[in-house]
Amino acid sequence: MGGDWDRRPRGSAADIARLRDRGDLNVLFIVIDTLRAERLGSYGYERDTSPVLDRLAHSGVRFERHLAQSSWTKSSMASLWTGLYTARTGITRYDHVLPDAARMAAELLREAGFQTVGLYRNGWVSPTFGFDQGFEVYQRPRSRPLPPNVRRENPTLGEKGTDEGVIEAAAEFLRVNGQRRWFLYLHLMDLHEYIYDAESALFGSGYSEIYDNSIRWTDGSIEILLASLSELGFLENTLIAVVSDHGEAFLERGFEGHARRVYREETEVPFLLSLPFRLEPGVVVQTRTRNVDVWPTLLDLLGLEPPQGIDGRSRLADILSSASGQAPEAGGRIAIADLDQHWSRRDTDPLNTIAVVEDTFRYVRVEQAGATTLEQLFDARGDPRELRDRAAEEPETLERLRALADEYLEMQPSWGEAPTREISELELNLLRALGYRLP
Repeated sequence: MGGDWDRRPRGSAADIARLRDRGDLNVLFIVIDTLRAERLGSYGYERDTSPVLDRLAHSGVRFERHLAQSSWTKSSMASLWTGLYTARTGITRYDHVLPDAARMAAELLREAGFQTVGLYRNGWVSPTFGFDQGFEVYQRPRSRPLPPNVRRENPTLGEKGTDEGVIEAAAEFLRVNGQRRWFLYLHLMDLHEYIYDAESALFGSGYSEIYDNSIRWTDGSIEILLASLSELGFLENTLIAVVSDHGEAFLERGFEGHARRVYREETEVPFLLSLPFRLEPGVVVQTRTRNVDVWPTLLDLLGLEPPQGIDGRSRLADILSSASGQAPEAGGRIAIADLDQHWSRRDTDPLNTIAVVEDTFRYVRVEQAGATTLEQLFDARGDPRELRDRAAEEPETLERLRALADEYLEMQPSWGEAPTREISELELNLLRALGYRLP
């Protein structure tokens, strides 16, 4: 694309603070499924996997230490959309459904006058499970056969097509309906499916290298969309957020993939904000943030109020402090990720795994069927991959974070027990096509 799509003016911290006074801002919300933060150049990766996303990061806002609330899409996205931890959403099993009582970000934006459009390819966020609340249009674009030069390397998948349909549908919506203020949600899946082509095959043929190839492929798809935004004149009045639902493991602890545990490789994800202007240099927020904070922050930037009583909070103050060269509020902030390891089973007692993160410490508890519960404590200082268990060396920290985990697991869903629904065989097959084992 040549990189000539970015013609935004320069901006400042004062311009960030004034965004709430504008009445013309649109929102483009991009979820790149299965994107691990440390595989992006802007997060320190040595490979050139993400030149376009890095460009957005270097001219916008990058959140350095950002935690997803689960390593499984459905639980993670329920938390992201509602600003509530998984224990408060109750969305922990494959047949759970978000109830009507849930207050979703799309509902708030629709009430504020935005057109609300969602385009997705991951069946875990389908209307079947209540994720269409607040959207005027919520569609899964029609899949096409893979072009001859494109490869899919996740052997467990039966899914067809690529994110090309999502990108094309998004561009068409903007061309036809972009005159009125809009909120557009895109959930991209090519990275989850390890899709790449000859041009993006830069890093090798091993499983981890193909993942990097696929990031580069997805990065190119986003550039196509950004070029369309630029051509239509939307970059100067659009707030763009890039997030992920979870990361991916590559045998760091003996297993691959996600939806298994909540160690850093499955839960440390990116959060990037691109503004209607360029920041030079870009802003890096060093304080710990969480996916439950994403929508409170975006709503605050737009001058809208988030729902009361949620776990997430706006990080606008941190952005403004960082943009002004001041240190954000100090102190260890707690962030939690958890997963019911029995999420794919029916009528089985929960088997929890939970991570409690405080500053550089991460406490991880893994309940094991018929065995002793595993507890570990990691300190990212001097151990950035968090592979050395320091539980015996830090008993006071272990005890403090264990107590926080116990307290968290006692929480109840905000609207009572999550409803369930019978999933048809056709719907189950669509989810199995993503590589998940289901009954």
